[in-house]
Amino acid sequence: MIKSLSDYYRIPEDNAGSNLVANFSGAEGFFRFGDGNVCYGRSAKGGAARVAESDLFCTAATVSRERRTVELPFDFKEVVDNLRFERYRQRMVPGLEVFAASEPVRKLYYFVRSCLPVSVRRHLQKAYFSDWKSIPFPSWPVDFTVDNLHEEFLKLHMQASGISNVPFIWFWPNGARNCVMMTHDVETVSGRDFTAQLIALDAIYGIKGSYQVIPEKRYSVPDSYVDEIRSRECEFNVHDLNHDGHLYREREEFVRRARRINGYVRKFGCNGFRAGAMYRRQDWYDVFEFSYDMSVPNVAHLEPMRGGCCTVFPYFIGNILELPLTTAQDYSLFHILNDYSIELWKQQLKLLANRHGLMSFITHPDYLIESRARKVYESLLSFLQEMVQRENIWAALPGDIDRWWRARSRMTLRANGEKWEISGSGSESARVAFAVLEGGKLRYELH
Repeated sequence: MIKSLSDYYRIPEDNAGSNLVANFSGAEGFFRFGDGNVCYGRSAKGGAARVAESDLFCTAATVSRERRTVELPFDFKEVVDNLRFERYRQRMVPGLEVFAASEPVRKLYYFVRSCLPVSVRRHLQKAYFSDWKSIPFPSWPVDFTVDNLHEEFLKLHMQASGISNVPFIWFWPNGARNCVMMTHDVETVSGRDFTAQLIALDAIYGIKGSYQVIPEKRYSVPDSYVDEIRSRECEFNVHDLNHDGHLYREREEFVRRARRINGYVRKFGCNGFRAGAMYRRQDWYDVFEFSYDMSVPNVAHLEPMRGGCCTVFPYFIGNILELPLTTAQDYSLFHILNDYSIELWKQQLKLLANRHGLMSFITHPDYLIESRARKVYESLLSFLQEMVQRENIWAALPGDIDRWWRARSRMTLRANGEKWEISGSGSESARVAFAVLEGGKLRYELH
C-alpha cells in the first residue's frame, strides 16, 4: 500500500496499488515532475542547484507504470516531506534573509526595536521585503505543489490499474467544500484590550476566532481575559514565549523555552500554538506538547522567514498537526504592500475554493484598532459570510479542525456490496467522494 496516498486521500487499501522507487544517489536538488511541479530531493536523473534550472531535470518521461505498479525516479514521500518541512530553503534563502538571519543582527534589531519609531520600523521592513516579487518558488499567491504531486501520483496509479475512479474520504466534514479559519495574534497591551471589541465584530458576521496570546513580558494575561475569550465560544492559544525572535536560536535554548511553552499550554488548558513572526523549525517540534501548530505559511514571500509548505491542507509533523497559513497577514497587506483593499484576499480565496483547501487567516487586534484597517477587515468578514452561506464552507476554530483531521486520519473506507462505507470515530460526519480520471485530468465528485 502507498502510505502517502492513503494519508492524503484516505483511499481503500486495495485501490492503492504499489510503488517502486528507481535507484538514485547523490546530492539533493531541484527538478520537475508532472505539469511543471517543482520538487526538491534526490532523483535518478539528478537535480539542479537552483529552481530556475530545474527544467533541465524533468523526470516525467522516466516514470514506468504497469500491472498496478508505478515506478518513480524519486522517493515520493521524501520529496513531499522536503516541501512540507521546507528543507529546500537551504538552497534558496534570499540575500537579505541571510543578513537578517544573522544572530547578532537579529539580536540588535530586537534590542533597539522598542526605541524605533513605527515609521522607521516599517521603512526597514519594506526594504527587507523589496525582493518578494522576484522569489521564484513557492508560487505566489498560493502554492499547490504538494497537492498537485498527490494528484499526479494518484493519476499514475489509476492509469496503471486501468481504472477511471477511486473512492476516498472527503477532506471536510458534512461535505463542506472548504474550511475557513480566523485567528488573531495579540501582540501588545492595546491589542489585548481591543479583544472584546474584535470578538463582538466577528460575531456580527458569524465568525468565531482563535486568540494567540504571548504569555511572558509583553503584557499581563489575567484569568478574566482568558475566561472572556472562552465565554464567547472563541479559542485561546499560546503565541510564542515572549516574542523576542530567539525561540529557534539554537537547540539548547529552544528546548529550555519549549518546556516553558509547554508549561503555559498546560496552565491555560489549550491545545494550539503559533511562533512569533512565524519562525519555525519543524525538525525540532518533537519537544512540543501541544496538539496543533499554526506557524507555517503556504508561501512565505511576505514573512521574515521565507519558504512555505506548498500545501493548502493540514498535515502531521510527528504527532503535531500543522494548520498552514494560506492567506496574507493583515500587517503584510496594510503596511508592506500598502494595500487597503480585500482584492488580494479575494484572489487567494478563489484559488483556495477551486482546490477545496483550508482558508486560514491571521489578523491582529493591534492593527485593527485604526478605523481604516478595521473597515477593510469588516469588508473581508462580509465577503466571508457570503461565501460560507453560498458555497457550503465550514467556518471552524483551529481546535475543531484538529479534532476532525485526526479523526479522519483514523477512518477507513471499505466496500459493502455496491456501496462504500466509512468506519471509525466521527465517521457520521464523513462523506465519500470519488477521484475521477477523464481525458488525462483528475476531478473530484462528492457523493
